Amino acid sequence: MSQQAKRPFSSFRVLSFDIYGTLIDWESGIHDALQPLRSRLPEGNPLKNDMLALGELFNKHERRIQAESPGLTYDCVLRDAYIGLARELNVLPADETSATQEGVTFAESIGHWPAFADTVAAMRKLKTFGYILVPLSNVDRTSFGKTLSGPLAGLKAPFSSDELATSPALPNGAKITPDAPLDPFFNAVYTAQDIGSYKPSLSNFEYLISHIEKDFGVAKNEILHVAQSLFHDHAPAKKIGLESVWIARGEDGKSGMGGKLEEFAAQNQISFGWRYSSLGEFADAVESELRELNKQGHR
Repeated sequence: MSQQAKRPFSSFRVLSFDIYGTLIDWESGIHDALQPLRSRLPEGNPLKNDMLALGELFNKHERRIQAESPGLTYDCVLRDAYIGLARELNVLPADETSATQEGVTFAESIGHWPAFADTVAAMRKLKTFGYILVPLSNVDRTSFGKTLSGPLAGLKAPFSSDELATSPALPNGAKITPDAPLDPFFNAVYTAQDIGSYKPSLSNFEYLISHIEKDFGVAKNEILHVAQSLFHDHAPAKKIGLESVWIARGEDGKSGMGGKLEEFAAQNQISFGWRYSSLGEFADAVESELRELNKQGHR
């Protein structure tokens, strides 16, 4: 596995984010919502309790549907992936109507998938530094709206004057002010529904780069992509030459949906410059660098 040279965080102006897997604990959310299916698995079936393996199998169906029908909205992808997984495991409900309803209920669960415990505080910290924050998400706008008004609602709480006064700033002086609006919290949101394809398609990253330049006048080399999934984010980021940070959620970064590090590294498909176990750890590292930079600037 090759590795990107580490530039100062202060040399970037835009942080782009994967949402589901990086900010939102999609694996726990999905496994909880798969309970009706899991309950019909026979005793002794290893998938009944192996979240990693079940996640890999679900992801196989999700990826297939996204590749075959890139214009399908994500709520429909979730519905069809659930039904496809249940069919493969031979645990579909007896009648078609019940099967479809279970799939729809599963898709609607996205608004309840929990944020990681560190997400809201870390994102708010990064906001105070003055970064332009932009999600690049494999989702539809309606589903993302449910996440914003539910698990991520805390992003919109006003900052105190003390919070902002003690926060370090980017060298370009872009630090936010106490009267800055936090609704919407993100400066822009680019979804699969907007783009017409799903990550890891390079079209999604081309869209990100071109729209960041058009919307904010920021060049590609000033974008830092922050994500958990090796498959959806870091492999295509390497292909397109976008610098990235791996948020290695879970035990040693193991994920049933984002890919296995050893497999991607062995094939030299990834080259992220930084690795952190959480978004909070990443935000703390950025803060530490900016504080030192601000100190030097005031000597």
